Amino acid sequence: MMNIAEALASAQAVLSGASDGCEARLEAQLLLQHTLNVNRAWLIAHENENLTPEKLSEFNRLVERRTKGEPVAYILGQREFYGLNLTVTPDTLIPRPDTETLVEAALAKIPQFGMTASHQDANLHVLDLGTGSGAIALAIAKNRPQVNVVAADASPAALAVAHQNAEQLHIANVQCVLSDWFSALEHTRFDVIVSNPPYIEQNDAHLLQGDLRFEPISALASGRDGLDDIRIILDHCLLHLKPQGWVMLEHSYKQAPAVADLMAQTGLVEIETIRDFGGNDRVTMGKNPLIVSTHWQ
Repeated sequence: MMNIAEALASAQAVLSGASDGCEARLEAQLLLQHTLNVNRAWLIAHENENLTPEKLSEFNRLVERRTKGEPVAYILGQREFYGLNLTVTPDTLIPRPDTETLVEAALAKIPQFGMTASHQDANLHVLDLGTGSGAIALAIAKNRPQVNVVAADASPAALAVAHQNAEQLHIANVQCVLSDWFSALEHTRFDVIVSNPPYIEQNDAHLLQGDLRFEPISALASGRDGLDDIRIILDHCLLHLKPQGWVMLEHSYKQAPAVADLMAQTGLVEIETIRDFGGNDRVTMGKNPLIVSTHWQ
């Protein structure tokens, strides 16, 4: 027989070959919590309790999957993002903390629309392009319940996950739309367009390392310089952006100047880059210079 503390120590030793000590211990805890369907506090309080042979075998199978490189998020089938517990599958990108910078940028602009006037707010529209698990769209919708959010993705499998997350989280102000970027959105216009598009260079060695090996390549890589999909979005954004509306794009730490230049070429103004929690350039935004809408100051 093996108790919880011993099982965790054994798993941590096995996982340390793929992760540092602290990360290996955290991953072992998460996998055992999932196996036993308990939280971390329970795990700590019952560390001397013996595991049944069945549960130990189940736990060891999860640990083995992790040692082969499979991301913990896919093993668990979930990932926390901006306070939301999201279902994730190999059909979707794994939400990462750096992307919360994009959510913060969008939420910072939405209050300018007049959050006290509910009849006006009901006409405010946000578009999340390439929504994947729905992480960005759902985080915005949860924090701005009077705003209409469209979550678009070209992958039916990914869109099904986004729809499932919306239902599980009881977030009703999100509409999931099957669309290859803007293709199915016709003449719809939005106050804010956000996207975490593929932006890794197609020959980048990182695509063959770590969690990226298991994530959908279509959600990661975009041409020789990583900017192909960003170009597509910017080439068409003004057709779908309300006057004074904002476009906000996540990108790699080294792409900010190029994205800013593309935005300027598109005709966007007040272009600004925001850094993530690690101090890296992460989100660049620009505004439609046309002035017609009464929602904007």
